[in-house]
Amino acid sequence: MSKYYYDLHLHSCLSPCADNDMTPNNIAGMAALAGLNIVALTDHNSCKNCPAFFAAAKKQGLIPIAGMELTTAEDIHVICLFEKLEDALAFSDAVDTHRIRFPNRVDIFGEQLILNENDEPIGTEADLLSNATDLMLEDVPPLVSQYHGICYPAHVDREANGILATLGTFPEFPSFTRVEFHDAEKIEVYKSLHPVIDEMMTLVSSDAHYLWDIRDAAHWVELDDEPYSSELVRHNLFLLLKGDAK
Repeated sequence: MSKYYYDLHLHSCLSPCADNDMTPNNIAGMAALAGLNIVALTDHNSCKNCPAFFAAAKKQGLIPIAGMELTTAEDIHVICLFEKLEDALAFSDAVDTHRIRFPNRVDIFGEQLILNENDEPIGTEADLLSNATDLMLEDVPPLVSQYHGICYPAHVDREANGILATLGTFPEFPSFTRVEFHDAEKIEVYKSLHPVIDEMMTLVSSDAHYLWDIRDAAHWVELDDEPYSSELVRHNLFLLLKGDAK
């Protein structure tokens, strides 16, 4: 068993309001400098920069996770993570059919760049990615499960797009077993206000939109990694997140 420092919520230049310097290679390089081991790319409502990020992470010795920060119809942000890149891309295509289309205002939100493994632009997303989809919160877990992924509410300690700020409580359905905080110091306060959090696995991630938002390694999980391979570590992380770890 070894400690693996993680950040499971970062945005690339595909996300609106994320800096154009948030390229796959820059993210991977900064994450490595920060001492992280496992890093998830979770752009708004798209996984299109995940292939380039997987290549960039490999160069830095990182274990990449393909993911998405999905916006529900209630305007709640949900982190969706996938063990296999191909499942994430298929999920991204499925979510694409649920997006509500508004042209992106480049002057306000940025270019929404799709890059290759060399950080070269190969396309842009014409419609704004950060607005709500037509997926209700209860629709998200079964859809994610179809593509063998996991999901949980993002940054519950924030007012904007947090499940608690939006609903006032955790719903009985869907029932979540994991939850993400942006600020670890708020966990105990939120547990006192919402005792159900005591029953959940708590994760802390940066929600980085700029390179300087990527935090030094602080939060870790312990995983079996023998005989070592990045695939084994990734697999055991998902077992842990699903609650199936031995």
